Amino acid sequence: DWDMKITHVIRGDDHVNNTPRQINVLRALGATLPQYGHLPMILGPDGEKLSKRHGAVSVMQYDALGYLPQAMLNYLARLGWSHGDTELLSMEQLTAWFDGSNLSKSAAQWDPKKLNWVNAQYLKQAPMQQLLDWLKTHNGLNDTPQLQAAIGLMRDRAETMVQLADAVAVFDDCQPAAELLALHVAPNTAILQTFYAALQAAPAWDKPSIAGAVQAVLAGHGIKMPQLAIPVRVAVFGTTQTPGVDAMLAVLGREASLSRLARFLTV
Repeated sequence: DWDMKITHVIRGDDHVNNTPRQINVLRALGATLPQYGHLPMILGPDGEKLSKRHGAVSVMQYDALGYLPQAMLNYLARLGWSHGDTELLSMEQLTAWFDGSNLSKSAAQWDPKKLNWVNAQYLKQAPMQQLLDWLKTHNGLNDTPQLQAAIGLMRDRAETMVQLADAVAVFDDCQPAAELLALHVAPNTAILQTFYAALQAAPAWDKPSIAGAVQAVLAGHGIKMPQLAIPVRVAVFGTTQTPGVDAMLAVLGREASLSRLARFLTV
């Protein structure tokens, strides 16, 4: 510490008992004493001292789990320190605002749910290239206009990059589970048949045109949106939950959308 001209030593309160010895060693050497500060320990969600059993144990493991570096930095900075009620802090804000006056006097608790929330906020505003680079590195996905459109559509629903990767994966060809087909597609083939014909007749393949086809089918069959949207989602994307059907089909494209629907119809 003396050789590196350290002015402040801030560490866990488990080091309080060895601080007097270090002070005496420095005094014996004629060194200038740094200022010492001891912080309460970080606890796991169960209230016990944070340890390996509480989850990921390395920075790279958190990367593999889909957490963005800027989100991890933000979350870690807020453990045991605060700046009013501000939750999201940039590096510039952290370096400008940090001092010892707002350090917590009680133990901080590692909260995976809060970490996920912080990560979700950063995922929504992260540069597209950062998201593309992660998906290429971890999932082998290459940059395409469709992938970028899919990310734009799905990023607000994801808390981690792993969730985002799973979400955009529905744009790959998929085989819906048999139980979903039996529950949602088989009983609604007449509705899907009408929707297929309406899509074929759509003047263009964009969100407004597809929305027009949706409204025409709803009016023609006298049904509510879920009675059409859920069977379409299952048939085309293999899942019951997605953003709006019109936006999803617009990203997927005319050929793929019609092809996937046709698998379960007589066309």
